[in-house]
Amino acid sequence: MGKFRGWHIVAGIAAMVLTGILGTAMGLNNTAAFMSSCVAFVAVALWTDSRITLRRRQRARALARETAEAAGRDDVRPEQDRQFGAEPPNREGRGT
Repeated sequence: MGKFRGWHIVAGIAAMVLTGILGTAMGLNNTAAFMSSCVAFVAVALWTDSRITLRRRQRARALARETAEAAGRDDVRPEQDRQFGAEPPNREGRGT
């Protein structure tokens, strides 16, 4: 997945397109097909976002557990101290 943070939007759009096609094939008028597509977008986007968040939390907890165990052994490298996804800023802080 990398750094891309919009997977829930992509999944919602895919659900919206699929629901629109199915609604039109079932004979719904344009308004009904659009409304059902919007409902599908929101439902799938929220569900996908919750699943992604759950996995990130589990990874962060596992990393914290490993870091705590490594700290007990006194062989912690500085890269292991950073939490998952945390990076130093790319700017110098001069207000530009």
